[in-house]
Amino acid sequence: MSASVTRRTVLAGGAGAAVGLALPASAAHAGVHHPTSVRFTLDAKTLDGGEQVTSVTLDTGGLGPIDPAGLTPGTFSVHAKATSPIPIAPDDLIFSEYDLDRTVTAARLDRHGNIVLELSHAEGQPGGGTLGYILSRGRNVQLDLVYTITQNTPLVRRHGSPVTITRFVQGRLSNPEVDAFSHHVSRSGMKYRLYSPERSPRLGRLPLILWLHGGGEGASLPDDYYDNETTLRANRGALGFATPEAQRIFSGAYVVAPQSTSYWMEDGPRFAPLIREIVQDLVRRKRVDPDRIYVVGCSNGGYMSMEMTVAYPDLFAASVPICGVVEPLGGDGPPLLTDAELAAIRTPTWLVTSRDDDTVPPETNTIHAHNLIPGSLVTLYDHVVWNGYQFPGHWSWIYVARNDPSRDGTHIWQWMARRRR
Repeated sequence: MSASVTRRTVLAGGAGAAVGLALPASAAHAGVHHPTSVRFTLDAKTLDGGEQVTSVTLDTGGLGPIDPAGLTPGTFSVHAKATSPIPIAPDDLIFSEYDLDRTVTAARLDRHGNIVLELSHAEGQPGGGTLGYILSRGRNVQLDLVYTITQNTPLVRRHGSPVTITRFVQGRLSNPEVDAFSHHVSRSGMKYRLYSPERSPRLGRLPLILWLHGGGEGASLPDDYYDNETTLRANRGALGFATPEAQRIFSGAYVVAPQSTSYWMEDGPRFAPLIREIVQDLVRRKRVDPDRIYVVGCSNGGYMSMEMTVAYPDLFAASVPICGVVEPLGGDGPPLLTDAELAAIRTPTWLVTSRDDDTVPPETNTIHAHNLIPGSLVTLYDHVVWNGYQFPGHWSWIYVARNDPSRDGTHIWQWMARRRR
């Protein structure tokens, strides 16, 4: 029998529940003499378009040497069901829930003797995502994932009789890039994730990169949903700065990603000191160089990155607002940042957007800000295309996460790394 396991439970304690199916009775007599229970891990990667489960690892290392020649994509079947962790009103919509069979493209053994089932996945391909977007909330939430494994043929072992697994137990979601960020809560109650570089304390103080997420990754407080997860799973914004390439360019850098308790645009001046509190605490507790603190943000966070340089003109060495909001998106009301505030920004600023952004119009936001921020740079793309896949025009943060924007041969990460307060 299948049993549901919530993503929160899996991530918090690793406690699994049986979600597997036994082999049909006719095949079960092929060599099984006692129940065989195996845990499995959901292996995920954060693609440019969001996190997907890309494989499943069965903990079969204890079953004895398995003959890899007997493994085929048809040895196991995988079914996935993803549902919202919070109730959805009848007249509301959530995107990316699913209940379907995942295609197994390969079956192999890892170096521990565990079976890895590779799953078909790609940008824009439905059925593998870990996040759902609730339309009325304008928020991403972690979907509750229940994976059901079915064994179709016995496992051939090099020694002993074939084995049929009678019970599969779902374990944790594993994403090494996300898991490299530790969980924290500031004194004011704001949650954040922190990547700490692996460098000797003898090498002195290191830079800090502050990543400010978009609107979809904030909390949904009417439902008391505040997960400290979606900031790293919805896109590669923060993760990009923790890659070996970025760490090499910055000679090792801390990366911090706070999560808004709603969304930054709701009340930027109120959130600014809460973000600064996190930064100052890291400067005190970690080996952070106060002269090399950089702020980067997308969309809602692009606005907030500019708001931070308005509120604290002497805090940052550089700012990278991506498709940032300046004018109210509905067209009514005062600007989020006045022309006088933009003109007073002294922090070196490099703005990025795409001309086909139909969520945050470039002309009245990014281009307008560039025209007013003294000495600012701007990169304007025509479309957002990466590895041959075209994303929505609003998703220009993909380029910054890949260190693509450049000026006179200098890419944006190198430009940031050379800046000092």
